[in-house]
Amino acid sequence: MNKLASLLLVVAITGTAATPKISPDLSTLISGNQNQAVQVIVQWNGAAFNSGLSLPLISALGGGLISEFTALNVGAYSLPASALPALAADPNVAFISLDRPVHKKALFSKAVSTPAATISAPSAWNSGYTGLGVGVAIIDSGINLDDNLGMLPTSVLYSEDFTGLMPAIALGKIVVSIRGAAPDWYGHGQHIAGIIASNGKASNCLNCTQSFVGIAPGVNLINLKVLDASGTGSDSSVIAAINRAILLKNIFNIRVINLSLGRPVYESYKQDPLCQAVEAAWKAGIVVVVSAGNEGRDNSTGNQGYGTVGAPGNDPSVITVGAMRDLGTADRSDDLMASYSSKGPSAIDHVVKPDLVAPGNQIVALLNQHATLALHNPQNITPLMAYCNLVPAPGTIPSQPAYDPSSNTPPPGVRIGTGYSSQYFQMSGTSMAAGVVSGAVADLLQAAPALTPDQVKMLLMQTASKSFPSSSTVVDNPSGESFTSYYDIFTVGAGYLNLKTALAQISQVPRGLTALSPTADFNDTNGDIELIFAPSSVFANANTLSAGSSLWSAGSTWSSSVLVGSQAMWAAGSVWASSGDSANKAMWGASTASANKAMWGASTDSSNKAMWGASTDASNKAMWGASSSSAESTMINGER
Repeated sequence: MNKLASLLLVVAITGTAATPKISPDLSTLISGNQNQAVQVIVQWNGAAFNSGLSLPLISALGGGLISEFTALNVGAYSLPASALPALAADPNVAFISLDRPVHKKALFSKAVSTPAATISAPSAWNSGYTGLGVGVAIIDSGINLDDNLGMLPTSVLYSEDFTGLMPAIALGKIVVSIRGAAPDWYGHGQHIAGIIASNGKASNCLNCTQSFVGIAPGVNLINLKVLDASGTGSDSSVIAAINRAILLKNIFNIRVINLSLGRPVYESYKQDPLCQAVEAAWKAGIVVVVSAGNEGRDNSTGNQGYGTVGAPGNDPSVITVGAMRDLGTADRSDDLMASYSSKGPSAIDHVVKPDLVAPGNQIVALLNQHATLALHNPQNITPLMAYCNLVPAPGTIPSQPAYDPSSNTPPPGVRIGTGYSSQYFQMSGTSMAAGVVSGAVADLLQAAPALTPDQVKMLLMQTASKSFPSSSTVVDNPSGESFTSYYDIFTVGAGYLNLKTALAQISQVPRGLTALSPTADFNDTNGDIELIFAPSSVFANANTLSAGSSLWSAGSTWSSSVLVGSQAMWAAGSVWASSGDSANKAMWGASTASANKAMWGASTDSSNKAMWGASTDASNKAMWGASSSSAESTMINGER
């Protein structure tokens, strides 16, 4: 009996019940229709993948190759649903997931904020640190060549478009073009690129009152396009881009990946293909910065926005970033949490996220006139009066005719009205906050190129500002609904990004330890939520470090105002209500092993997606909104 026949016999005996090697959402999708074709991500055991066993097995099961990612031992394939149990039964297969959609993580706003001043970036520039020579891979909707980007016309060193991954490129023959081959038709990638690397040229004028310079204007940009004109992509496109970044790391000195995108959590980070991809990049020496998500206002499951951090921001290796409101001033003392910023802990694994917060509200950065965002949201084009004296008052910005993002044609250019900038656009979200952190990381790596990703993460977390109010409230306009943020560890992480302090403490970073984010666990004995640290983590070894500074003393990563169990977290009216033992279990449900997943839904495979909505394609975005730019922007005015 041959190998394939043996596998089919196993399937016949065991039936088509869900297997631990098939993700729950994929199992649900195929349970009602075994005849449909599905696009999946397969994680292979290294030996099998490297020996070329993957393609014969896929072909034998009636499947076809979309693309394989050699740096990750991962492939994207199209297969009959009926063949998936047989594929999962193969010992060479580690895990199979649906090729899921991913989306950008930005909202829209009208005011002006200056994140560079807020995080003390000018102090880095004054010391000569602009990210010069550091490669930053922006995995997003593309980047257009722009003389407002970087210090040289060639600051965008490399471009590649992954939005067209199709079975026609079955042998992985992706056309590679340098520089201008992956234009931004959505406008999100251009904005992120501006936050990181704008040189401020368009705002350096005789009458200009402020300059919109990126956090690291000296970086080299690597443009890896994964989002289309509607701001939507797929797991496979993002994984392909991460794979490419790893392969190009030494050619372009890629030290940072910015992922201002994400999707819901469907399985443990240990099995999620997006999480495994970012971990591979991390282990290759690339700092991966991920937006936390913009679902902090979501209370559809009664959790006040807790547990809404998306993938791959739920991975303990990466730096996951939440958003702050700098209120339009460089003074950090008045800054407040953005209520839409997603909160931890992560679904399923309960990883403590975000890791830190950064300015992300009402951020001005580069405008792409020929993009969907500007076309559909012309009110977010920056008024000239916001940064320039002696200019006319803003006039009306007419909208353009309807545009279908699925047409696979560039959007028409938005008409710029009198008194509005042709270069700058405002958006809010954890996307923007992630861009700020990516720029800060590039500055740090220019100052100390030998830093590992773990050292960068621990440095940023330990030096983050930890002075916060206990809570703050914002009233949405025009709905009038109030949203309260509590400054606990699941909301602000280790604190507020402070580049100046991080640069000052570079010499004190420990070696040989990881910066894995801890997990949260409910203690039945004392009724507290406790942090569990990986033995290799710097946070678990703080007492044994001898760096000669209180910077690394035990507990210094999280101040008393953000620690689990502090008054801020347990205050009346918060998601955990009062501090009594019977009340603070609300997040976790009953204390029995089978019931403590109340926050995450029941523990059975078929029902544990209560938090995320149903698993069908049409409904599994209930928490995240539809994928169109207009439907996902429920907070279109941002926060003041």
